[in-house]
Amino acid sequence: MKVAFLASEVIPYAKTGGLADVAGALPKFLVRLGAEVRVFMPLYKEVRKKNLPLEPVLDKATLSMGGRALPYAVFAHRAEGVTTFFIDRPEYFDRDALYGTPAGDYPDNAERFAFFSLAALETMRSVGFRPDIVHGHDWQAAPVFAYLKHVFADDPFFSRARSVFTIHNLAYQGLFEKKVLAAIGLPDALFNMNDLEFYGKVNALKAGILYSTAVTTVSPRYSREIQTPAFGCGLDGLLRSRAGVLHGILNGVDYRDWDPATDRLIPRNFGPGDLAGKKACRDELGRLFGLDVPPRLPLAGMVTRLAGQKGLDIVCEALESLLGQGLSLVILGTGDQKIQDFLIAAQKKHPARLGLKIAFDEKIAHTIYAGSDVFLIPSRYEPCGLTQMYAMKYGTVPVVRATGGLDDSVEEFEAAAGTGNGFKFSEAAPEPLLEASARAIRAFGRPGDWSALVRNAMAADFSWGRSAETYLGLYEMIAAS
Repeated sequence: MKVAFLASEVIPYAKTGGLADVAGALPKFLVRLGAEVRVFMPLYKEVRKKNLPLEPVLDKATLSMGGRALPYAVFAHRAEGVTTFFIDRPEYFDRDALYGTPAGDYPDNAERFAFFSLAALETMRSVGFRPDIVHGHDWQAAPVFAYLKHVFADDPFFSRARSVFTIHNLAYQGLFEKKVLAAIGLPDALFNMNDLEFYGKVNALKAGILYSTAVTTVSPRYSREIQTPAFGCGLDGLLRSRAGVLHGILNGVDYRDWDPATDRLIPRNFGPGDLAGKKACRDELGRLFGLDVPPRLPLAGMVTRLAGQKGLDIVCEALESLLGQGLSLVILGTGDQKIQDFLIAAQKKHPARLGLKIAFDEKIAHTIYAGSDVFLIPSRYEPCGLTQMYAMKYGTVPVVRATGGLDDSVEEFEAAAGTGNGFKFSEAAPEPLLEASARAIRAFGRPGDWSALVRNAMAADFSWGRSAETYLGLYEMIAAS
């Protein structure tokens, strides 16, 4: 099974969000299952700075896009059985950021990522990698499906290729003016509502939904949610029409990077059989942020983007009541300026109960996962979410809004039955959050129940191996079609 992976960001090379985690981890686990995987991504300035031993593959290649001859080069890097091909065109990719500046997206993003998609296909042909599956991720890779259908349809090299398109976040669709179709070498005839037109714009994401053999999202619940007006971002009708090939596959975690028994970034290692190290991590977390946390009350953590989508406005509205319940809270992240300002003022008001760092710091993030008792994730929507999976591995109990992957991965704790690994609430509002946090606080006050809950959380298995098997099964099914 030959699989070509196209993603605009891949760990450990370049990352802005969860897409990079998936695109970096899933290929490695597919290889372990016997697949042959090639990953394609742009050669960003961020990648160059890493000084990796890149192997030249194509030196002076040229492709035609929109009537222009565009030169490019290709380099390769091999790690853990996966070869990653980097598409090098400095005019498009040698920039300080992946997608834009604080002032907004780069104005030529449509051309940049269409070129990336087209160059990836040309590279497959140049190196003789004839894919059984072309797997593209999010709108930046979606043009590849339009090219396969409307440009390479009669090319024998791709005749056996089937395709999978993964939506990581439906809210990001890649909307551009009609003129980009000509600029990226696609027919103007595609500017109609049954193809790529969307309220007077070209919608790149539609190419993936319309033209791929199968569509996936990053959790089963999210695959259902995006077929409704509330979560469909204007595409729910189209997604309902593709429901027969739409699959929700929960993302996984690479536990080599997220295991309290081996994590080098936390103050002391621990495991489910000996939680003394977790207490040491909690003590260090309190010291780090200058908090006074009584042993009988829980310390809650958040590692998050400070944005409404993540429910931070709900946290701000409920903050005084949360602290009044007895929680202490540590928050790490950056985001919306109004939310940042509110939290800074609140931290000055409650310096012994609220810890805050407006930044992202990997070491502090791991210490929060390890040292917190409770992890708050009140997202308004969450396609998959990884933080709840990280938290559970570290024995930190999630309190989440029941949406998307949060609902799929967190089971409400039932003390009498000894089942469940966290606490959930349905409505995106302060009162339901407070009710869920109160349940967590009451459970924390019952040591026997809390120990059972922590064991359940740490035993939850969200490894990529299980998800990779599901993807491989999907590949095999559509390859045989």
